[in-house]
Amino acid sequence: MMKNLRITLAAISVFALVLLLPKQLFSQNHTGADLIKTADKIHKKVLTIDTHNDSALRLNNPDARPGVKIQVTFPFMKEGGLDAAFFAIYIKQGKRDSVSLLAANSYTKAQLQKFKDYTLSYKGTAIALNTKDLLKNKRQGIVSVVQAIENGYALKKDISEVEVFYKMGVRAITLCHNNNNDICDASMDTLTEHGGLSDFGAQIVKEMNRLGMLIDLSHASTATLYDVLEVSNLPVIASHSGVYNIKNHNRNLKDDEIKAIAAKGGLIQVATGGFFLSDKPKELVTVKDIADHIDYVVRLVGIKHVGIGTDFDGGGGVVGLEDASKMKNITIELLSRGYTRKELKLFWGGNLIRLMKIHFL
Repeated sequence: MMKNLRITLAAISVFALVLLLPKQLFSQNHTGADLIKTADKIHKKVLTIDTHNDSALRLNNPDARPGVKIQVTFPFMKEGGLDAAFFAIYIKQGKRDSVSLLAANSYTKAQLQKFKDYTLSYKGTAIALNTKDLLKNKRQGIVSVVQAIENGYALKKDISEVEVFYKMGVRAITLCHNNNNDICDASMDTLTEHGGLSDFGAQIVKEMNRLGMLIDLSHASTATLYDVLEVSNLPVIASHSGVYNIKNHNRNLKDDEIKAIAAKGGLIQVATGGFFLSDKPKELVTVKDIADHIDYVVRLVGIKHVGIGTDFDGGGGVVGLEDASKMKNITIELLSRGYTRKELKLFWGGNLIRLMKIHFL
């Protein structure tokens, strides 16, 4: 009897120890070749989405930075097993007089149309307007482009412009960039102008809710973030942000901000720019640092509230993830840390699909 009891207690102790072991230890018996093979299988089956890059302007204007390689191209996406990406038209914050606002609005529309035309002319690539398009394109082996705008400055001071852009195919808007605009205060601006979201900004949020457009809080100040969460009746995303507690940077999210976004059903999409990830020299920042930020968000709010937003061609990229052709390296690193296929399905696209469905997309 005592012998059986000792055996039972020993078994329970081993089981308890296994539960307490870090995930990394479970994958130590797998070789690099095993991880690569598993990553390949996952990327073939799972919808993979990057929620932010600035490559559209580079592809629209290939001579803008001669000699600098574009980080996201459709062939790179295919090679890296990336099925879909949000291609943002970035508009630099400028003056807010009527002439400047009109110029910003016109520029954004022209660049959106130019990239749409480029996409439609490219075989095996299509504009995705909703989850149905994304899933259908995945099944057919077609690369999906989701159109986005980075900086609500493009809206002028006209609420009706939200619907105009929506009808052009835009499905997400980053409310601001590094400086305050008429919608809200920005995280990198040294001045507090609105104390968060302006009255006009609150109208923008409500209109985006009405249309089902995704509200992006990357670049927003802390006060703006909380104001948006109070006004919005739909979940929001931070399309390309990092963890403040790992790297002290105004663009990164503090624990309470991450929790607040997740509590409303939103997503934190981890950025890949070395300056968001670590204080180490650029040449020492790797995919492991990206995974550290992902791990942190998962421990804090769970796997259902995290994804990836590379910020390629806008400062993104580290050693081992120099461009979109290397996207599987993220999966390989997460597999090495013990992430399951189910968790990776959520991380790569399942979470965003769930959120888009809430938005009737």
